[in-house]
Amino acid sequence: MYVWWADDEATWPAEPLEDDMARRNSVEIVEAFWEQVWNAHDPQKVDDFVVEDFVITNAGEAIEGRENFKAWIRAFLDQVHDFRLEAIETFQNEDGSRVASRWRAHGRNNGVMGTEPDGRPISFSGTAVWAVREDGKLLHNWVERASWELYQRLAASPA
Repeated sequence: MYVWWADDEATWPAEPLEDDMARRNSVEIVEAFWEQVWNAHDPQKVDDFVVEDFVITNAGEAIEGRENFKAWIRAFLDQVHDFRLEAIETFQNEDGSRVASRWRAHGRNNGVMGTEPDGRPISFSGTAVWAVREDGKLLHNWVERASWELYQRLAASPA
């Protein structure tokens, strides 16, 4: 990725600028978080990625602190068996301090959103915006997911 444009390709730098590595790393950090925490079903790995006073804002509600975040992850994983998160698209701003990701989650219903734990396959999409500190630690995550659509499907009588 180049941080500037030129009309003449011959004036482009031969190698990416040094800052490009820092920006690329923010996306890699978020995608590693998805893999090592969510897809590995390992809330303890949160310690490797987030600051102690981390905040996740999910549907307008803030969960504050690393330990509370880990408890929230454990509770969510208990409600969705075989959870798997697929990053559809992940990108960041110029300095790497913000990362945005569109994702899709899959699993089996074990009582998510207070529904009957019937083991039905579930899938829902969402977006996440991350604040990333200069050293790569995650500071804040704002999440929106297609909860209403998922709830409607689960609340309907099984086919």
